[in-house]
Amino acid sequence: MHKELKLTGSGGQGLILAGVILADAALMDGKNAVQSQSYGPEARGGASKAEVIIATGEIDFIKVQNTDMLLCLTQTAYDRYAKDAAALLIVDADIELKYHKPEEVVQIPIIYTAQVTLKRPMVANIVALGAVNARMNLVSKESLKKSVLTRVPKGTEELNEKALELGYSL
Repeated sequence: MHKELKLTGSGGQGLILAGVILADAALMDGKNAVQSQSYGPEARGGASKAEVIIATGEIDFIKVQNTDMLLCLTQTAYDRYAKDAAALLIVDADIELKYHKPEEVVQIPIIYTAQVTLKRPMVANIVALGAVNARMNLVSKESLKKSVLTRVPKGTEELNEKALELGYSL
């Protein structure tokens, strides 16, 4: 198994943390993983991208070259990265598809679920992680949950656990 992933959106959505959590969970499962990130100069609102490679064998290069899955949480991220289509494209339900037919994309209400169902937009990254892992089966559910609970801010563990479960259900 060798999977190359890009998690994209805007600064402040927690996608870099999501990449760290996913890579950490892969390591817990005995897999190899690397994670890298890039973001704009703005602390919040600028472009943000986390790349994660998970493999059962050696990882020869630490940057994503052949994207197996692209997650887009914002229209800007979709417009910037989706032209180079991934094997699997997962986008927030509010994104206007300009380069793909709806049947080529998994559109799910990630932001809505965080904002309306959980009333906490800050957990959209964890909702997204649950949805991505449910679709791709990258790491064990137990390892992902453990990584989430050890890396989120103290006092938010229960909220983030709910966010992860809702992501799986999407």
